[in-house]
Amino acid sequence: MALEWTAEQAAGVLRMPTASDDKYSRGVLGVRTGSDRYPGAAVLGVEAAHRTGLGMVRYLGPERPTALVLARRPETVSADGRVQAWLIGSGTDASERSAADTAALRELLAGSMPVVVDAGALDLVPGAVAPVVVTPHDRELARLREAAGLPEISLTGPGADRGGAAVDTAAALGVTVLLKGSRTVVATPAGPVRTVVSPTAWLAAAGTGDVLGGILGALVAGAAGAAEADAGADGSAALDADTLGALAATAAYVHGHAAAAASAARSGGPITALDVAESVASVIGTLLAR
Repeated sequence: MALEWTAEQAAGVLRMPTASDDKYSRGVLGVRTGSDRYPGAAVLGVEAAHRTGLGMVRYLGPERPTALVLARRPETVSADGRVQAWLIGSGTDASERSAADTAALRELLAGSMPVVVDAGALDLVPGAVAPVVVTPHDRELARLREAAGLPEISLTGPGADRGGAAVDTAAALGVTVLLKGSRTVVATPAGPVRTVVSPTAWLAAAGTGDVLGGILGALVAGAAGAAEADAGADGSAALDADTLGALAATAAYVHGHAAAAASAARSGGPITALDVAESVASVIGTLLAR
C-alpha cells in the first residue's frame, strides 16, 4: 500500500541549522547539469538548491551555463573540490555527451557518494554502485525499464500501474525511483512506496523538473553532510535506500507546494520554473516552523 506523504512527514526530514554547523555539515552539492543547448537547466537547478538550504553548491559545467549560473547566483563555486552528493544530467542529451563527460559521470556512479540522476544521464544508471535516486518522467521510466530487461507496460491511460512500474524498476536497478507526474511515486528497492499529489496543475511547465532536481540534490547533500558530521568521517553510507526515499518524497512535496505558493502569489495564475524555485525557501520555512 502506498503512503501519501504529508507536511508532518516532510517537516520531519528537514533540518534547521544550528550554531555549530558549517558549510560542510550543512551539505555541499556538486552539480554537473546544463549544456550549451540547454543552459537554463543549470541555472534552475542551482537556484533551487540554494533556496532549499545547504552549505554550498559547486557547479561544474560548460562555459556558457557556468557564466549564467554565476550571474544569477554568484555564491556558487565553479571550482572542483569537496562535495557530499551529486546532481547530474538535467539539461543534457546523452547523444551529445562527450567521451570525457561520460567517463566523469560513470566515475561518480561508481563511487560511494549519493547521486541524483536526471534526464540526459539516466542511460548511465544500469550498473551504478553509488546510492542513486533517479527522477524520470513516464517515457524515461519506460527506457529505464527496457535497459533493466523489464517487460514493457503502459504508464498512461486508465488502469496504468505507475506505482508497480516504479517498484519493479527500483528493485531491478537497485536505485530509488522518483517517478514524476501529477501524482509522483517514490519507490525504493525493498521499502515502502510513497506518493505525493501535486497541489497545482500549473507545475506542468518547462524547467520545473530541473527545479525538482535541485531541491532533491540539496536535501540529499544536507543529509549526507549531517551524517558525515555525526560520524566524524565519510557519512554518505548512512544514507540508505529508505532515507533516500524519504528525502525524495520530501523534495516532491516541497516542489509541489512551492508551485502552489508561486501561483497563489499571482492570484492563482500561471507560473514559470524560476517562480517555483524562488518560492522554495518560504515552503521550507513554513515546514520547519511546524
